[in-house]
Amino acid sequence: MTEQTERSLAERRPLGDPRPLGERRVWPRSFVDRLTAPLPGVRALARLAREGRLRPSPEALREVPALPVEPGPLPVVDAATTAVTWAGHASWVLRVGGLTVLTDPVWSRRILGTPPRLTPVGVRWEDLPPVDAVVISHNHYDHLDAPTLKRLPRDTPLLLPAGLARWARRRRFTRVTELDWWEAVELPGPAGPVRFDFVPAHHWSKRTLTDTCRSLWGGWVLTSPAGQRVYFAGDTGYGHWFSRIGDRYTGIDLALLPIGAYDPRWMLGPVHTDPEEAVRACQDLGARAMAPMHWSTFLLSAEPPLEPLHRVRAAWSATGRPRENLWDLPVGGSRVLTPGR
Repeated sequence: MTEQTERSLAERRPLGDPRPLGERRVWPRSFVDRLTAPLPGVRALARLAREGRLRPSPEALREVPALPVEPGPLPVVDAATTAVTWAGHASWVLRVGGLTVLTDPVWSRRILGTPPRLTPVGVRWEDLPPVDAVVISHNHYDHLDAPTLKRLPRDTPLLLPAGLARWARRRRFTRVTELDWWEAVELPGPAGPVRFDFVPAHHWSKRTLTDTCRSLWGGWVLTSPAGQRVYFAGDTGYGHWFSRIGDRYTGIDLALLPIGAYDPRWMLGPVHTDPEEAVRACQDLGARAMAPMHWSTFLLSAEPPLEPLHRVRAAWSATGRPRENLWDLPVGGSRVLTPGR
């Protein structure tokens, strides 16, 4: 049986038992076979440089002061309640099953290769409760930020894509778990275990000149003891994985989906959803509500800063779905999933 056939069968199997935390594993040298689109070559990069579509125009940058920022206190929740707070970009503070979980935490003012943040971090580091776990979607600098992770205790559980444990252990983290697609682990919480499933994405990985696709990429489905489900997509283009994730993890209450860094489309389409595709992905997932992310924080592409918000609102309205189920939060904003929803 080929590796591809094994993966296809795994996608259709019922949810498996969680893997051991901290398990040391051996991975393939490359995950390039997981790509769903070819990576840009020299010609594409030359075209990008020739067209000069790397950042928004000076006129568009005048929108920056209007970007929504409303820092507020973290909601008070119990172990039966799920709450989300958007710290900016793909960084969320998730309160699930009594645990506090950070997704792709970037509290730095700037990252490699980009101008400083357009908006401040929505939650001050000093205001965070003790962090029970961190989930990472992939190793790009706007999602895996070493200066932020260094602020955490070294015994903080890190849940990582396959191939990234070595990076974390070199930085003296002691509770490191890496997973392949469709694998899961559980962390104990006050109301019972919280399950973390690592799921596919249409993306790629690279951190240095020599490590292209040497580690995996993906999203996470978090399931509380009460059965509430939050899907964190990380970075992804649009494609078949959304419907497969929705089939496998039914009853997703909230999908955290990227809507920015999409222009020029010919370059970024395979790896970054635009706002309309994000809304379509939410429908494919069967998710009740959607919270947009991956916009208004870093200048990564050429669309005007506020355009993703306008387009996602229009796309959501066109579906006829309830407006209250689009959680278009400002940076620092929070929402709560009440028990039974």
